[in-house]
Amino acid sequence: MAAPGSGQPPSELERLLALLGPRLDELRSLLDDLTSRWRGDALRVGEGSKRRVQDLARELGLVTREEWDELELRVAQLEHRLRLVEDRDRPA
Repeated sequence: MAAPGSGQPPSELERLLALLGPRLDELRSLLDDLTSRWRGDALRVGEGSKRRVQDLARELGLVTREEWDELELRVAQLEHRLRLVEDRDRPA
């Protein structure tokens, strides 16, 4: 490579780097923007898909894990109350 001010003509590589240098920065910036957009789009698609699956499950009459856990707790509470009533009504 020719040193600046050495009087030698710039090499092909130096000319190429001088020509592409600013464009490489633009390309890097463009790629960063595209990957950010892709991540955002992937997140939105994932959220939309989850919502659609939940809606479909609801239409089919399926329950969510949260609803199932709540029902399980309520049944356990009712069983406990029933045992208390049965125990109270038994002769000692």
